[in-house]
Order: sequence, then C-alpha cells, then structure tokens
Amino acid sequence: MEAMLRFGVFIGILLLMAIWEALSPTRHLRIPRRQRWLINLGLAALNVGVMRISIGAAAWSAANWAVVQHLGLLNHLAVPGWLNILLSLLLLDLAIYAQHVAAHRWQWFWRLHQVHHSDLDFDTSTAVRFHPIEIMLSMAYKVLLVIVLGADPMAVIAFEIILNGCALFNHGNVSLPPLVERMLRYLLVTPNMHRIHHSARQQETDSNFGFSLSCWDRLFKTYCHQSQQPQAEMTIGLNGFRDRHELGFFQLLAMPFRPLRKH
Repeated sequence: MEAMLRFGVFIGILLLMAIWEALSPTRHLRIPRRQRWLINLGLAALNVGVMRISIGAAAWSAANWAVVQHLGLLNHLAVPGWLNILLSLLLLDLAIYAQHVAAHRWQWFWRLHQVHHSDLDFDTSTAVRFHPIEIMLSMAYKVLLVIVLGADPMAVIAFEIILNGCALFNHGNVSLPPLVERMLRYLLVTPNMHRIHHSARQQETDSNFGFSLSCWDRLFKTYCHQSQQPQAEMTIGLNGFRDRHELGFFQLLAMPFRPLRKH
C-alpha cells in the first residue's frame, strides 16, 4: 500500500511536469526528449526493480520497528505525534542535504553521483537519473537515520512523497513568474535554483544542494542566487562528459568504475 501510494503520486507529478515542460519550456533541449527519457526512465525502472527485490520499503519498516522497540531520539523524548512528524520531516530533509554535499565532496561517492550530473539537458526526467548503487546507499542511510531519530512511520511515507515530488518539480525545464519564483524560493528549491546546481561550472555545481527546503543552503553558505550565464543559455552537465554517445544506458551503469574525469 505504501509503495503504491508513492508510485501513484510520482506518476501523477511526472505527467504534470511533462505537460508543463511541453507547453512552456525554459530551455531548448540539445538531445531529443525520447532518447534521454528512455535512458533516464530506464535507470528509474532498474532502480525500482533492484529496490523491490532488496530493501525497497526498508525505511518505512525501520520506522515501524523503531516505534515497537521504543528506539530513537524522538521516541525517547515522547513528543506529541504532530511534533514527531514535523521534526522528522525537517531533520530527514537536512540529512538528505548533508548526503548531497557528501556526494560532491567524497571522491568515491562522486563516482556514483556523477551519473546524475552527466545529463547534458535538464528536465524532470533528470530527477530519476541515478545509479542503482547510489539509490541503495541512500536507502541504507535513511534507514539508519529513521532508527536514530525514531521518526514517525507516517512522516517517513510523507517525506518520501515530498522528496520525490520536489525533485520532479525542481528538475523541471520550466520557469515561474519572477515574483512567484522569488517568493517560493524562500521556502522551496525552485527549478531556477536547482538548475544552477547542474551547471557545468564547478563553482555552481558545488552549490544549491537542497532537494526540498531551500533554507539549508542559506544556513550553511552553499546558496548561489544566480548563475553566471543566463538560465536559458548556461551549459548543463559535466565538462568531462560532453559526448552524448558516451552517455548511453550501459555506459552510465559502468561510469562509476571508470577513471574519473575533471568536472
């Protein structure tokens, strides 16, 4: 039931974003949409399959187990249910921000994460372009966090839905009216904000690490307000991978095991 709920919301938001991108794109895509979407959604399907036969619902199961065993900080503090949910959402989002920073700082982790950044275009399908090993490590990390925090099981489900939905949104090849963008960015990571993170300029790549809430980048001084180039013209991807023929499905699966290139 939990998996079906997350999948249904994911598909709904993906379709809405695809329609929005078709009607009002910010950038002209360099590579035919069908070609990139087959690769990106192919990775997503592989990841779903791998998680299904391994540790797919582990975070939610860990949350239920922690409640029964009375484990974790929030369970020991005996905070009200609503506060447990609120604190769980905030702290899990902060933890994902920290994970994202680590993915850029630690060379072994970057080997996996570069698969996500190697996309030469930027649209909602980029949100699901991850190597299976990174997805499994991320789930293991979330399981540990859920147990340590004593996160409410409902908060874990809500967090996964919010995280996936925000990722599809802020990777969108769309833009908002300037006033709306400016106001929304005080709370959430917007497409214009996250697009900077996918710039080929390393200084910009190493900024705007948030996935859902934008406050962490401001708090930890990793926020970049505007890219050096206009959003519609900035170069997307990694400087070490500019040939799209090197970025096929199987090449992306092998990428972490090949010599690193400057990005």
